[in-house]
Amino acid sequence: MKHINVTEPFLPPFEEYVEYLKGIWERNWLTNQGPLTKELEQKLQAYHQLSMPVHLVANGSLGLQIALKAFGVKGEVITTPFSYVATAACPLWEGCTVKFADIEPDTLTIDPRAVEEAITSKTEAILATHVFGNPCDCEALEAIAKKHGLALIFDAAHAFGVIYKGKSILDYGDASMVSLHATKLFHTVEGGFIVAKDPAVSEKMEWMRRFGHKGTEAFHGVGLNAKLSEFHAAMGLCNFAHIDAILERRKGISETYDSRLQAMLSKSDVPMAFRYRQSANRNYSYYPVLFPSEQLLLRAVERLNGNGIYPRRYFFPVLNTVSAIVEEAAECPVSEDVSRRILCLPLSSATDLAVVDAVVSALI
Repeated sequence: MKHINVTEPFLPPFEEYVEYLKGIWERNWLTNQGPLTKELEQKLQAYHQLSMPVHLVANGSLGLQIALKAFGVKGEVITTPFSYVATAACPLWEGCTVKFADIEPDTLTIDPRAVEEAITSKTEAILATHVFGNPCDCEALEAIAKKHGLALIFDAAHAFGVIYKGKSILDYGDASMVSLHATKLFHTVEGGFIVAKDPAVSEKMEWMRRFGHKGTEAFHGVGLNAKLSEFHAAMGLCNFAHIDAILERRKGISETYDSRLQAMLSKSDVPMAFRYRQSANRNYSYYPVLFPSEQLLLRAVERLNGNGIYPRRYFFPVLNTVSAIVEEAAECPVSEDVSRRILCLPLSSATDLAVVDAVVSALI
């Protein structure tokens, strides 16, 4: 069996990408909102059934930074400790103060009650993650944000294509960021996109991602370079032609994991790590399982590594304990407990049933 990582990027047929490259060469338009970038933005907007425009960016972290800037957030940001490091690093990079609120033990998303308890006179925004594509309690967070006059920004890095209660997950909150990194189920190699409900904020995002330009000889304000190149947009357009097949394949692998794990629960207590929120579709972005103890997790990882299989401990260590992020660890007992016991199993459109069987056997 070949070396198996937790994920493997999907690559379209080489000749399909080359066809887009030919067009780039003919136009000699490599970046700065070229036709492929604009086409991809339109496709993403239509795919997610959005009325607001999509703004492609060079990566998701830049998207979060731009969102914070567009809302003028400078003070305290309440976020989840159970997320990738970028969720906390981006507000810190923008000079904000990060305050952590614990997660719900069943959904693994930020707990609205903990959020409200954490709010102070310095709080300016809530930055909540749809963990593994599982929606936050969006309505509760929206009510809290409205009550306290806070910006509500969703880190939707994992939530490509998620529908919640009949509408796109990106239609909740004030703004959202989706990652299009190579590790995601839909990617542009590097990249991401941001959306905002308020047209004025959306317009700010647009010029902020391209140095603040207002035409060629004037500026709206200070911006940065967060543009997506035509080469990256070309990969996204290629992958769009295969998105249904990608999702179907990942669904099949995930459902095979479901059935195999259900069958072995009498031998080993390793269930799916969280409950999907009711009225949300599953986008099969990750397959995390939760072990009874960290010791059993480490034993399974050792067995898997011995067979050339490399799962990933998403998210470990939990962010509220990382000294580079916090000067003094905040107590988030649910997050700390889950992060020690959770493991993401290999899942991609290239994963085959032999890998699933090998993985499940190592969990027994």
